[in-house]
Amino acid sequence: MTVSFQHATLDNGLTIIAETDPDAHSSAVGFFVRTGARDEDSPVMGVSHFLEHMMFKGTDKRSAEDINRGFDELGARNNAYTSSEITCFYAQIIPDKAPACLELLADMMRPALRQADFDVEKGVILEEIAMYKDQPFWVLYERLAEEHYAGHPLGHRVLGTDETITDLTRDQMQAYFDDRYSADNTILAAAGNLDFDALVAEASTLCGPWQRTGTTRKHGNPGATGKRLELTDDSVARGYLLAMAPGPAADDPRRYAATLAAQLLGGPDNSRLHWALVETGLAEEAQAAFAPSDKAGLFYLFAAADPDSIDRVRDTMLAEAESLVANVTDDDLARLRSRFATSMTIGGERPYDRMQRIGRQWAYLGEHTPLEVELERINAVTLGDVAEVLEAFPIHVSPTLGTLKPA
Repeated sequence: MTVSFQHATLDNGLTIIAETDPDAHSSAVGFFVRTGARDEDSPVMGVSHFLEHMMFKGTDKRSAEDINRGFDELGARNNAYTSSEITCFYAQIIPDKAPACLELLADMMRPALRQADFDVEKGVILEEIAMYKDQPFWVLYERLAEEHYAGHPLGHRVLGTDETITDLTRDQMQAYFDDRYSADNTILAAAGNLDFDALVAEASTLCGPWQRTGTTRKHGNPGATGKRLELTDDSVARGYLLAMAPGPAADDPRRYAATLAAQLLGGPDNSRLHWALVETGLAEEAQAAFAPSDKAGLFYLFAAADPDSIDRVRDTMLAEAESLVANVTDDDLARLRSRFATSMTIGGERPYDRMQRIGRQWAYLGEHTPLEVELERINAVTLGDVAEVLEAFPIHVSPTLGTLKPA
């Protein structure tokens, strides 16, 4: 691949990064705002996600219909998402339409936030919250995260609650936008077949007037409570189990070993939890994952099973976490590294995947790591590294643990 990384910063602090590839057949661009649920004050929980919706409702130049039709006319594949730490607005496009697509995205990034649109969209958000109440995993995850982080904003719900969304005002949203959606808190990432100098020049024209605010993120110590939570719900027929434990942060070099450790323990197939729980019929679903965050990290284990089997599932799950290093081999690790190499290499052929990777990477680390270097770091992980990270972050020792069962 003839991929090259380029970087520029506008006078107002907007960061522009790109992995350009003249042989690519498409381009991808995205604005990454370093803000999410953890950056909200508790009374306005959910404002980041609500604001993401409002960005599509129109600007001083365009109506909501103009924005939607504009993307359609360009043939763009566009969308947005909000997490605890990042809000992203992106589009995939053929190269000759990229400048027009960037103009549309940049205009969308400065919404009108009309009161009438705000009032209508509030109902949409409340319906979305209601929809997630029908998903047992999310019910348990959100409630357990509140216990696990014990008041730290990493425990905030991305969608907010019925109460916070109902009470939220348009002026509170405007104040949040003015502070967090600043030029110096935003990254414009691009990848594929594009002219970087032209991208910078266009971004300077479109985004140069954006204000710098110097906004920062409060970190603090999220801690980990090790609490036990038991929920019941008449609407569920199965039992659900979730465990949370601290892990390495996004800037911790041990994140590579932690990623592999979680997959060895609870990947979708050929993992310890799969063989101990799913293949034995003790659980219908079992998984483990590692989620690094800014200055914090999280391992979580999840299973769904017959309600009467949840205690056995819990004991088996924690026993597998404790004995992971003793029960996996170098061959197991080698096979897993090969799967990662295949997945990441295939992703590296797609401008959209590259744009997402470098945008999120810069949002967390403020630096660029080439795909080839990341592959080298993954391939360098040994069982000793896995043992070291699990010794430093023992999943099985006093995790925050929650269950959801029929009432």
